[in-house]
Amino acid sequence: MLNFTWWVNRKDEQGNNIFEGGFLGLDNIGVFDRSSKLPTGGHLEQSDATSWMGMYCLNMMMIALELAKENSVYEDVASKFLEHFVYISRAMNNIGGQGIELWDRRDGFYYDVLHLPDGKSFPMRVRSMVGLIPLFAVETLESELIDNFPGFKRRMQWFIDNLPEFSDFIETQTTPTNVRRFLSLVNRSRLRSILGYLLDENEFFSPNGIRSLSRYHHNHPYIMTVDGVEHRVDYEPAESQTSLFGGNSNWRGPVWFPVNFLIIESLQKFHHFLGDDFVTECPTRSGQTMNLWQVSLELSRRLIEIFLQNQTGHRPLYGGTEKFQTDENWRNYLLFYEYFHGENGAGLGASHQTGWTGLAAKLISQVYGNSGSDD
Repeated sequence: MLNFTWWVNRKDEQGNNIFEGGFLGLDNIGVFDRSSKLPTGGHLEQSDATSWMGMYCLNMMMIALELAKENSVYEDVASKFLEHFVYISRAMNNIGGQGIELWDRRDGFYYDVLHLPDGKSFPMRVRSMVGLIPLFAVETLESELIDNFPGFKRRMQWFIDNLPEFSDFIETQTTPTNVRRFLSLVNRSRLRSILGYLLDENEFFSPNGIRSLSRYHHNHPYIMTVDGVEHRVDYEPAESQTSLFGGNSNWRGPVWFPVNFLIIESLQKFHHFLGDDFVTECPTRSGQTMNLWQVSLELSRRLIEIFLQNQTGHRPLYGGTEKFQTDENWRNYLLFYEYFHGENGAGLGASHQTGWTGLAAKLISQVYGNSGSDD
């Protein structure tokens, strides 16, 4: 709770429940260095930072509800985090009451919004992980849980009854035995639009996972000129071509395993509520439809194949490093890299990222170890 409050106080400088600053560590994903003053002046309202805090709210709410089973004081804590989530969801669609949205209705995608000193504002139309992180803020509340907490339930109903715009971010599903409430920054219609980009192999959906920047920007770089200086974002599937914003800590095309894992978990949470009837094309324009659990398994499979030998006996992981591909003393010992090439899956950056190798094991278990249930 102290950590959450620190972020709220430090990174919501305008007090409008929209967050800014470089604290997510996405280095060079944006047009400007988010940790420094903008060359344009003004400030940047961040879709990813705000969505991350939305996810943080829901995570803390669920932790508090679990603790409230043993200690009733945590029921009020859960209500506190629900309230924060409500305010964040409202703010993303009406920043500071000015009618400015992080959701771009023209493109059907989330972007950062740049506010200039003269009061003007406009979306920074860079299709990147910035617009996918809103998927992370998703949770289902079962009646068998919240019926035990009348104060929390009453507070949630107050928001539903008194904030009509909140209805876009909470959906109720009633069965003869249960009432389920679905909280998400991304409603059904927006989810379909985002999935169209996410699962497009010419955009984010690479053979080995979700790219951090859409391949669209390979032929359509985002360019902005300020005081005669060109600022741009190009699709760079491997190491960064610039030393700005972190050098080779590259978010302009490579596949990053941790955020891919969070996308998978989010798709499975969406499936838990929406069920098998909600289907989408995967890949986009393929004519093949899948429910969201199946989509999560397809994405998991693509990530796993980074490490597997292909028909020629080579692993995408090792790219053109012949010793690691063919030498019997090396070829079966797998390194785990910081990030992976957005086109061929070759490992890039530091090769000592052993802290989260367990994520790969969970994906392997889900793809090859069960029948496709989300239980």
